[in-house]
Amino acid sequence: MASTYGAAQVLVASNRGPVSYTVGEDGSLDARRGGGGLVSGLSAIGSDADALWVCSALSDGDREAVRRGIVGAGPEAPPQRGGGGRRAGEAGVRMLDIPADVHADAYNGIANSVLWFVHHMLYQTPLEPVFDAEFRRQWASYEAYNRAFAEALAEEAAQGAAVVVQDYHLTLVPGMLRELRPDLRIGHFSHTPWAPPEYFRMLPDDVARQVLRGMLGADRLGFLTERWAEAFTACAERFAGGLGGTRVGVHGLGADADFLRKRAHEPDVEERMAALRQEIGEGRRTIVRVDRTELSKNIVRGLLAYRRLLETHAEWREQVVHVAFAYPSRQDLAVYRDYTAEVQRVADEINAAYGTPGWTPVVLHVKDDFARSLAAYRLADVALVNPIRDGMNLVAKEVPVVSDAGCALVLSREAGAHEELGEDAITVNPYDVTGTAAALHEALSMRPEERAERSKRLAAAATALPPAQWFVDQLDALRD
Repeated sequence: MASTYGAAQVLVASNRGPVSYTVGEDGSLDARRGGGGLVSGLSAIGSDADALWVCSALSDGDREAVRRGIVGAGPEAPPQRGGGGRRAGEAGVRMLDIPADVHADAYNGIANSVLWFVHHMLYQTPLEPVFDAEFRRQWASYEAYNRAFAEALAEEAAQGAAVVVQDYHLTLVPGMLRELRPDLRIGHFSHTPWAPPEYFRMLPDDVARQVLRGMLGADRLGFLTERWAEAFTACAERFAGGLGGTRVGVHGLGADADFLRKRAHEPDVEERMAALRQEIGEGRRTIVRVDRTELSKNIVRGLLAYRRLLETHAEWREQVVHVAFAYPSRQDLAVYRDYTAEVQRVADEINAAYGTPGWTPVVLHVKDDFARSLAAYRLADVALVNPIRDGMNLVAKEVPVVSDAGCALVLSREAGAHEELGEDAITVNPYDVTGTAAALHEALSMRPEERAERSKRLAAAATALPPAQWFVDQLDALRD
């Protein structure tokens, strides 16, 4: 039996992998490597650790890379290490070419339109959710998608290997993998909040039990804050008879200070700063937000709070600019397209009502540009982070690290980051537009010395657990 096992000692499983492919006009494949905590974490454990990343092929380029045997079990790829079918073209990565319709059902239909909505408590409950025959069809795809990951991990893992499964896309994998390979050390990490029992029970009873049993197949579950860990434990006790032998831990992912500070002073960022300064105007204060147009980020209420600030504190007119970067997210879902349009509409409305020939109150950018985001971080006098609900929110941690003169942080009490940063932030109820406007006034009025001092403490708290250490700590805890 042991001879059929793979050779990977450390495995990561996630929907999105560390590399993506595009097909050139000449048929060549162009690889683009990603970043983030998992990538730096796997690098930190060393190249001799025999690590493997199992992920899904997300694009035509990815699927072509699998077909050619570069990152998966392509039909013409010679077997390597336990029959995984990987070639040296992309060592340490196996992409799964899950049928596009199954992936769409699992990813958009269930993960992003059901589990995300439950954990972020986003449903308009008089009308949604509706768990009908279409939901059941999509749930079957979610099961098939999770099983594909479990089978690949079972095939690739060495005897007693450590497997770290990522996020709400793959909640069923630990339980499925436990049945296939009871010898493995299995962990799961949730990057989102976890719903309290009263909201989690909105799921059909059998589906709720299936999600919990899937998670409880892990030896250890990781969460970003105590609050989310406690919510999961409460759900497990209420609906699944308790945690059983599964341990629960907290790992508060921090900002990568060294990378951010170095990257924020490169020439392209300096260029973006010059352009932004011109848009803002000489001598004006800045309220900065950087988000995806994700429903939970609460961008519209943030804009309404800024409008309220201009209504009630005329002294800030022409003296402050709201630099709002709202990068499109999940535009294949109608509700997200509608939300993005509403963000644009409200911004335009504020500019029409209050703008003057020399002053644009809201500078809104909707095209993703990391260098421009870092430029805005550096220019920020105030950072506005007001999500309805957020697993962590790294923007709240990144701005104080990068801000040139120190910034005041207006932070929602519903962001996971509030657990670490709340003491030095100005806390807001994300639904209270009037209260958020008052918090913006307080932040803008803060003395520069206090702002700089608070920013220093925020940056220290924000970088307490950098990404590489965050991953290594989970791995160490799983192996204990």
